[in-house]
Amino acid sequence: MSHNSKTVMQNSEGRLYDLIAQRLLPDANKVEIDQRIWDLFGEEWCVMMTDLAGFSRRVAEYGIIHFLQTIYESERLLLPVIEQHEGFLLKTDGDSFLVIFRKPQKALQCALVMQQTLIPYNEAKLEQERVHLCVGLGFGKILRVGNTEVFGAEVNAACKLGEDVAKQGETLVTGAFQQACADFAGVAYQKLEHAPAGTNSAYKVIFSK
Repeated sequence: MSHNSKTVMQNSEGRLYDLIAQRLLPDANKVEIDQRIWDLFGEEWCVMMTDLAGFSRRVAEYGIIHFLQTIYESERLLLPVIEQHEGFLLKTDGDSFLVIFRKPQKALQCALVMQQTLIPYNEAKLEQERVHLCVGLGFGKILRVGNTEVFGAEVNAACKLGEDVAKQGETLVTGAFQQACADFAGVAYQKLEHAPAGTNSAYKVIFSK
């Protein structure tokens, strides 16, 4: 992280937590403070959380070097796709990427291309070396603090969908995201029986062949 990025993050975090501290005071006007926080940090973004299916099991079976190899390959294959679709990589955490996009249509197209990129790659690999991607997508007003932190219901829902609910090769989206991309060409949506906290509904994306 550059010096300027660190300064932005420290300034942003400092302002946020100063307001949080004020909110804890006995006579705090929480409604007013909350509005100030949203005015300072509230932005509309699409949030993407990715995860690799079966990753923990394969690490336990094949060891830490296999872990590093899979991480390396997933970044080599997928990070250029994110950049090409105007995504901002906020952070990586093990086998997961947290990415934001200004336009949900760009995020959905990115998810499609990511999944398509892995098909020929996986066909040429042994099962234990394949990269099986899970994607969760949310869209709406969130708090963006500095260059690495985002908070909000749509963030939580996207993370839950991508990391815990999606199976290999699946892209799952929140109800808000589905509404924003309802007319996206070549895509259908299958409603999930249960929606995670943070969204009233969730959908599996069905990409046309």
